[in-house]
Amino acid sequence: MTKEEKLVVIDSLAEQLRAYPHFYITDIEALNAEQTASLRRKCFEKEVKLVVVKNTLLTKALEKVEKADAELVKVLEGPTSIMFAHVAKAPATLIKEFRKESDKPVLKAAYAEGCVYIGDNQIEALCNIKSKDELIGDIIALLQSPAKNVISALQSNAGQKVAGIVKTLESRNN
Repeated sequence: MTKEEKLVVIDSLAEQLRAYPHFYITDIEALNAEQTASLRRKCFEKEVKLVVVKNTLLTKALEKVEKADAELVKVLEGPTSIMFAHVAKAPATLIKEFRKESDKPVLKAAYAEGCVYIGDNQIEALCNIKSKDELIGDIIALLQSPAKNVISALQSNAGQKVAGIVKTLESRNN
């Protein structure tokens, strides 16, 4: 591979690292052609982009986009593929589902929701990760809960009692 070709690959990887907020570094080496095709099909269905990369080129691309965390660079040994996704937990759930058929892909590292996860033992944590929108929804639900309880109480029999108490207090002030 010429230096110009390497620069094109580095630029392409850097562009994908900018375009996708989450990526998983995996090892899919031992998969046969049928399993690889099945994995690629599942990636397509889940809107995950799977790319086989050279470690040195990925390292340079990570440096270019300023995501070259020391822990991420350490795992770049042996065969490497990278899964790009817009949803943080999509590759993790895909890996977990695919492992019912095979012992690969093995997670080397992941960059999800701005955090670095190292090692295959992080799959479960990544499957349970919530997106920013999901967290905002949870917070809104928690904030609405007390207001709903007050409204519900006011609309029920207790609400009539509260209204009676308010009227009594108003009449005393007059």
